[in-house]
Amino acid sequence: MLDQILITGIFLWLIYGLVFTEWPAVWNFSCAMLSCYFFGLVDSEDLLQKASNPGLITLMLLLMVSQGLEKLNWIKDLSGKLISSNYTLSLLRMGVFTAGFSAVINNTAVVATLANTVRNNTHHPASKLLIPLSYAAILGGTTTLIGTSTNLIVSGFLEDTTGQGLAFFDFFAVGASATALGIVAMLLSSKLLPSHPVERVEVDRYLIETEVLPGSLLAGKSVVANKLREMESLFLVEISRGANLISPVAPQEVIEEGDKLIFSGDIGRLDVLDEFDGLSLYAVDEGLLRQNLTEVIVMPNATVEGKTIKDVGFRSLFDAAVVGLHRGGKRLSGKLGDISIHAGDNLMLAAGPDFVHRKNLKKNFLVTNDEIGARLSPVENYFISISLIAVVALSILNVVPLMKGLAFMLVGMLILGTVKGVELRRRFPFELFLIIASALVCAQALNNTGLTSLIADGFHGYLSALGPYAAITGIFFVTLFLTELMTNNAAAALSFPIAFGLAESYGLSYMPFVMAVAYGASASFLTPYGYTTNLMVQNLGGYNFRDYLRAGLPMSIVYSICVIVLIPVMFPFVVG
Repeated sequence: MLDQILITGIFLWLIYGLVFTEWPAVWNFSCAMLSCYFFGLVDSEDLLQKASNPGLITLMLLLMVSQGLEKLNWIKDLSGKLISSNYTLSLLRMGVFTAGFSAVINNTAVVATLANTVRNNTHHPASKLLIPLSYAAILGGTTTLIGTSTNLIVSGFLEDTTGQGLAFFDFFAVGASATALGIVAMLLSSKLLPSHPVERVEVDRYLIETEVLPGSLLAGKSVVANKLREMESLFLVEISRGANLISPVAPQEVIEEGDKLIFSGDIGRLDVLDEFDGLSLYAVDEGLLRQNLTEVIVMPNATVEGKTIKDVGFRSLFDAAVVGLHRGGKRLSGKLGDISIHAGDNLMLAAGPDFVHRKNLKKNFLVTNDEIGARLSPVENYFISISLIAVVALSILNVVPLMKGLAFMLVGMLILGTVKGVELRRRFPFELFLIIASALVCAQALNNTGLTSLIADGFHGYLSALGPYAAITGIFFVTLFLTELMTNNAAAALSFPIAFGLAESYGLSYMPFVMAVAYGASASFLTPYGYTTNLMVQNLGGYNFRDYLRAGLPMSIVYSICVIVLIPVMFPFVVG
């Protein structure tokens, strides 16, 4: 009884931390896992076994192989031909192309590869295309085992529980149907997408910090006298003076030497600051010219996420200085160096000569101007393409396990130099590894204490009159709700033990319940936070929360109906 109380408290604390705090998911899951271990709810053998889960190792290999897949030249070349003057045709081609490649290449890598081409097209506003790009990648990822990390996670949980994971095409029938209907829904509801101008600039698009240097002619004069209120493209929002923050700034406020003047506005009009004597951009000196400005978006799970610009040591790490910062239209305050970096943030960098050669760029940023990096050689292109086809085919035929095939691909890429050892080390998804391993441990703790059976029996008693159809519908929507609140991987980790226990309590096949978790965890269309690809395109398209809600609601309805109807058809409750 005490063990059940302890694990209940740990899980309630985990859910609270994921939903209501800004603590990274990896901290929440790691602390929950360690709590289970220290309280004796799992033993050392459980920890080691979960860390070597085959599904987890396969996922790590897939994400490392994706670093080479996203460099394929022919994907980049084809992507440039997707957008034409016909908007409906462009949307259809982009949707089919993105969904198709997201089935065999991790969908996050597909969006990272296509986002710049879509954003920089000359035919249509990027805001009319980027949300559909993310949605198509999500849909395509649901069709195969390797299309999304969620499917591999669920497969890993299942293999950990039963000794047998999911097959490559177990997801295809339901996923392909949902993808086809989703693309149709995307076309029919395209008018709901915002139509922001391509060069759209918001009043508070970027936060820009400057410093009043000693001897500046600005010192000793008021804001009005210095004409700091007369700029059309930049607005003085705050003054940081020592430990004090002056906001709002009164017109009669006198400027002092050493003041940090915080502006908001169009980052492209930094030249107007040259008119003011002794005003220097934050962290920019003669070694990093503002003519080398490069815009990037912070990737989820980046090494810089959650840290301040000052603590990161940005200049030494990337040979670049942060000139401006923008966060999805949110009001930012304070000095640039003291602001914590969040996933999805837009940073404007003054780049030094070594910036493009830093191997940690793609781990941390999506570069939104011309793509950095040389094209692959023909040998590399053919090797990666043929190897991918062979790995998938041999896995489907049960000739070579997927994990072994991906390991072969990775070794080949290293030998050819397509990916470097230092690149793999810097981009290794260690946080995701910890999250999934910790979730597996916590699920084992639920089973060890008998709480899984207790919860499942409770649900069974409540839903018994409604039947198993109601049960998988409930599991699907609970997982979908959790996905929108936290992340797809966290939602799958929390829902799987309950779904599997519920199947056992009914005495039915676990497959429809397991698939309800997998498809529910991938159904993130209503918020930018539940899925990595949604977050990646948020700032690129200038979207706000309402844009996702408006464009995603039709998609979510169509997807949910399709999945709930087809799961029992393709995965019967009673086998044989």
